[in-house]
Formats: sequence, C-alpha cells, structure tokens
Amino acid sequence: MQIEKTDLFEKAPVSKAILSLVIPTIISQIIFVIYNMADTFFIGQLGDPNQVAAATLAMPPFVLLTGIANIFGIGGASLISRSLGNGDKEKAKNCSAFSVWTAAIIAFLYGMVMFCFRSAVFPVLGADVSTYGFCLDYIFWTITVGAVPTVLNVCLGHLIRSEGFSRQASAGMALGGILNMILDPIFIFGFHFEIAGAAIATMLSNSAATIYFLLFIVRRRKISAISVSPKHYSLKNKIPAEVLAVGLPSFLMIVLGILSSWTANKLVVSYSNQAVAGMGIAKKLDMLTFAIANGMTQGVLPLIAYNFSAKNHDRMREAIKTAFSYCLVVAVTCTILLLVFAVPISQLFIDDAETIAYAKHFLRIICITCPAISITTMIITLFQATAQKVQPTVLSILKRGVVDVFLMMLMNRIVGVNGIPWATFVADIFAMLVAVCLFVPYWKSVKVNIRCEVV
Repeated sequence: MQIEKTDLFEKAPVSKAILSLVIPTIISQIIFVIYNMADTFFIGQLGDPNQVAAATLAMPPFVLLTGIANIFGIGGASLISRSLGNGDKEKAKNCSAFSVWTAAIIAFLYGMVMFCFRSAVFPVLGADVSTYGFCLDYIFWTITVGAVPTVLNVCLGHLIRSEGFSRQASAGMALGGILNMILDPIFIFGFHFEIAGAAIATMLSNSAATIYFLLFIVRRRKISAISVSPKHYSLKNKIPAEVLAVGLPSFLMIVLGILSSWTANKLVVSYSNQAVAGMGIAKKLDMLTFAIANGMTQGVLPLIAYNFSAKNHDRMREAIKTAFSYCLVVAVTCTILLLVFAVPISQLFIDDAETIAYAKHFLRIICITCPAISITTMIITLFQATAQKVQPTVLSILKRGVVDVFLMMLMNRIVGVNGIPWATFVADIFAMLVAVCLFVPYWKSVKVNIRCEVV
C-alpha cells in the first residue's frame, strides 16, 4: 500500500495524481458544507429567525476549532509529506503524534474556557435577550462537549491525506457529514430539542468521524508513517516550530475570518435579526464554492510538498499549474450557478420574505469573488507545501479580518446594510492581487533552481 502511494506522488501522470487526491477531498468538503448548511436549513424550518440568528452568532467560536485543527493538521501534513519525500519515516511518526496530542489538549482547554467565560463572550458575539439562550445551547454541545472530537476529526483527516490516503480521509469526513444530516431532524424535531438538537447532532457526528480515523490509523500502525501513540510524541528535530510555522497561516485565516464575521454580525444585528439570518444563509451558501477551492488545495498539498522535498521541481510545477486551472474552472462555474439561483436556493432555508431578501442580496455580492478566493487559497497552499513562512502569513492577514473589517465599517456608514458585503468583494480582490505579486517571483525562483540542478 505504501509503495502504491509513493508511486502516486512520484510516477503517476500529474493530472491523474491530482484527481486521485482532490476529488475525494472536494467531495468531503462539499458534504462538510452541506451538513453545515443542514443545520441552518433544519433550524430554519422551525420558522424562528432568532434561532437561525443564534446559530449564525455562535458560528465564529465554533469555527475557531477548525483553526486549531488546521494549525496541526495542515502544518503536520506538510511536514509529514516533506519527511516522506526525504525518506525520514521516523520524523513523520513523531510529527503526527505531536500534532494529534497537542491539538487534543488545546481543544479541551478551549472548550473549558468557553464554558467558564460564556456570560462574557456571548454579548461580545452580538447575542441579545432573544438569542442568548439559543447561543448557550448551541455552544455548550458543539464546543464545551464537542471541542476535542471536532478538532481531531479535521486534524486526523489532514494527516492521513499527507500519506496519500485522500479517499480514506475524505470518507471519514463524509461519514461525519452524512451522519449529521441524518441526526439533525431526529434531534431537532423528533426529540423537540430545536437548536440544541442541531448542536448535539454535530457533536455526535464529529465523534463518529474521529473514531473512524483512529481505527484506520491503528489498523495500519505497522506500515504507516502516521502514529497516534504517545511514545512517538516528540519536541525534537524542530518539529513544533516547523508544524506551527506552516500551520499558523491557516489558523490566522480562521481567526481573522472570525473577526470579519463578528464585525459583520455586529454591524448587521443593529438592523434586525432577519438581516443576521440572511447574512448567515448567504455565507453558508458561499462556503460551497470555498469548500471546492479548499478541497483542491488540501488535496494537492501532499503532492507539492513531497516533490518539493524530493527536489522534483518539474513535477511540482506541473502539479501547481494543473491544480490552478482546475480550481479556476470550478470556481467560475459555481459563481455563475449561485448568481442565477440565489433566490430559489435562499428560499429553501426559511419561509420569511425579509430574511430571503437579505440572503439573496448578500449572496449575489459575496459569491462573485469566488475565483479570486480560489487563486489566493491556492497560492497560500503552495507556500505552505514548500515550507515558506513569510508569504502565507502575510496573505492570511490580508485575506480576512483587516482590510475587509475597515471597509465594512466604512461602507456601513456610507451606504448602510446593503454596502457591508461589498467590503468583502473589495478585500478579496486586493488579497488576490497581493498573492499574485508574491507568487510570481517565487515561481521564477523555482525555474532558476531547476536550471541550476540541470547544469
């Protein structure tokens, strides 16, 4: 099995290797987004905008769990693939054990902090008397109880993918997503738990996916470079520094994205809970195109990292070019579909005319930046795969939470609520232009390295 995966990285046609890695990842990402939308969909069927708004307000602290997972998942995956490219399987084992156990500990501590300081955090998120109780129900089950399985679910998926097992990694994420969609109506309507039912379903589905990943790793422990055994946990060989340096940009993207969402929620909530609910629906739908771009980049990262470390720069460049072209075609297609079908898709989530009007308006503006986001995300992944530290950090800071926050406050003051989503558009275009400016000289430097090696 390990030989087959090495052949995939080294010998298989690049287009075939990319499709083998990214298709399962894209499918799992789509399922992940669909099950996140399922929460909003089923909560929306209760006909209570306050509960939809509460789920939107509670999303930033929940999404932070993905940021924690990405530090150790993406950072660990890049180092594991590069270690395998160098033939250092022992370092790959040490890296995986460090990533898993450190991620679990931090997730547990975060869950406890959220529980202890909930009364101070919720008002900051924008919760009012109408949404506070619903936020409490949702965050208790998804974060206080569910932090560790949620983080390990994502982290383990990245680590398994780093060894070439994209299909199995995606199967685990798909398992969690499908189970969540099955459990949502059971707990929301069958047990009459309402928004708490959606949260319980999320916690249980993430736990099931984590168990799947752990069983897969244990079953292959004798031949795999992925280990969850504490005996392989190590702080030597600069493992913590390398994992954190590469994973930090992904964490920053999440944190600054949370700041961006929090700012948008704080501005929009001053208009109405229907506006917040509409923004939440639009962002859930826009996540679909982002998920596809994210699936492309996560899937191709091990291939780029392995060949970079093995100094096979020709194959690495071909992989990057092919992945870029695929990413853009899919992003443009998704943008067109969301623009055309914004109204009927929004109507699926809730039967409230005011909420639908906001969702339609926000979605049509936000989705037109999908190609720009795809380009920026792909460039960040390229830098992460090749262990670059400065460029992805700069892009992560610009991508969300800085330029768009300033613009949201400015546009809200000038135009009102309808101007807020335009800030996202401008910020995404700006981030893409900076990404291209950073990418071009790096791309040329890789060409120089190839010529030098030939000489």
